[in-house]
Amino acid sequence: MNMVSLPPSSGPHAAGQTAFHRTELAVILSLYGRMVAAGEWRDYGISCLKDYAVFSIFRRTAENPLYRIEKHPKLRGRQGMYSVVGMDGKILKRGHELKPVLRVLERKLIRAVKG
Repeated sequence: MNMVSLPPSSGPHAAGQTAFHRTELAVILSLYGRMVAAGEWRDYGISCLKDYAVFSIFRRTAENPLYRIEKHPKLRGRQGMYSVVGMDGKILKRGHELKPVLRVLERKLIRAVKG
């Protein structure tokens, strides 16, 4: 695997973009790996936009995302900056901490293992 070093001025924060922190990605990718192992998810995409960051989860690459894990820092003081959004655009869970918000998706993992 080739690693590319970017100059400090070209990182996501240089252009005023919002990104997931390394610790946030570790939590998300841990859940993602378990769901892939259960055969539920197959692909993901990450978007770093000006006001928010999105981790999109796909069953198949060419489909619309099943779920979106979104980080909206401007909502930190209100209803919480993390949210899980369903395929239909409905917010399934929102909160101030990432792990409790992701529990809505972990319930789906329990069902996948049982069924």
